[in-house]
Amino acid sequence: MSRYDRAITIFSPDGHLFQVEYAQEAVKKGSAAVGVRGDKILVLAVEKRAVSKLQDSRTIRKICKLDDHIVIAFAGLTADARILIDWAREECQDHRLVLEDPITVENLARYVANVQQRHTQSTGVRPFGLSTLVAGFNEDGSPHLYTTDPAGVYMAWKANAVGRSDKTVLEYLEKNYTEEIAADNKLCVKLAIRALLEVVQSGAQNMELVVLEYGRPMTPLSTEELEALVKEVEEDREKSEKTKKDSLASAKP
Repeated sequence: MSRYDRAITIFSPDGHLFQVEYAQEAVKKGSAAVGVRGDKILVLAVEKRAVSKLQDSRTIRKICKLDDHIVIAFAGLTADARILIDWAREECQDHRLVLEDPITVENLARYVANVQQRHTQSTGVRPFGLSTLVAGFNEDGSPHLYTTDPAGVYMAWKANAVGRSDKTVLEYLEKNYTEEIAADNKLCVKLAIRALLEVVQSGAQNMELVVLEYGRPMTPLSTEELEALVKEVEEDREKSEKTKKDSLASAKP
């Protein structure tokens, strides 16, 4: 099968595009990113890898603003993300200039996915080695969360994860996401933190979280605020485990 991965435009006999699948493997090695959509809020949380003591951590950004109402988080190759983010920002500006209205979240997600898809069938290029979470509000105030992948597929989600151990995080979100949580802003933030803690063991120090509300600027949480929330989450988990143990003990004859 190795000869079928020498060009992105060649299908293998069993229907695989190996270059695209290799790009998806690069995403799985990237830092984890989680997105949660509430009724009136959007939360993006990403894993921060350890950096050298001499490195300025402020130059490493996994969550970036595309427009006043749209933010993107990604997992995968940072250099590829920089180019894709620049193109997405230009698309937002062009839309405002031509139509005098902000671009909708779905249209921007479709644009990002189209760019990624074109790089799976064009000569002289390779697929983008990243998946994205595109989150934002439309003019009516409705929140939207989309994902895109190296193949150029985009989908809308209530909550999702990309990057390292994304299946583990997604399973956690599927078990714990409820309409009651979606209606409570603080519970949405806590759910994103709990989901990311499934793969991030060192707590707030290796985590970045941004909260989006309609009509308000993007709000990155400080390390102190994150530490306080992580502490609350851990206390809630301990209480839940203690309650389970007590209920099991009382159930024994």
